[in-house]
Amino acid sequence: MENRRSYGKKADQALSLWVKLARAYETVRHRSVEDIRTYGLTQSQFGVLEALGHLGTLTPGELSKKQLSSCGTITVVLDNLETEGLVLRKRSGSDRRVTYVSLTAKGRKLFDNSFHRHAAFIGGVIGVLTDAEQHDLGRLLRKLGRTQEESFSTNQPNNQRRKETE
Repeated sequence: MENRRSYGKKADQALSLWVKLARAYETVRHRSVEDIRTYGLTQSQFGVLEALGHLGTLTPGELSKKQLSSCGTITVVLDNLETEGLVLRKRSGSDRRVTYVSLTAKGRKLFDNSFHRHAAFIGGVIGVLTDAEQHDLGRLLRKLGRTQEESFSTNQPNNQRRKETE
């Protein structure tokens, strides 16, 4: 017998959707990480190679924003990729505070050999949805994400709102 507490129809529906979204994300992420490991990389390392492979030379700060990771995390990831000979860090000639990160020939080869296969793998995972379902889901997730980003940047932080209601 289920003992579920109700928070109102809209809140219950939103919570149910949140749980489904979180579970789907974790399942797909787990499958993706398993595939990425076959290339001898972590998810963060693969993400950095992907960004550099598609966008070209970037600064660590730009990589941090692209990967939604802290600068400290990106530094550790870059240290490990540099040790493996996959990326090269080079100081700017005009501003010593700026460092640029690019793929080495070895890093480019790994990116070229792995990304196409990983994209096909993800296509298979997501392929349980029809093309129309993928389009609709993508549109809805983009709408949800963008409205929350806008709301977050224009409103008070959540912890401030909580304090006011206590």
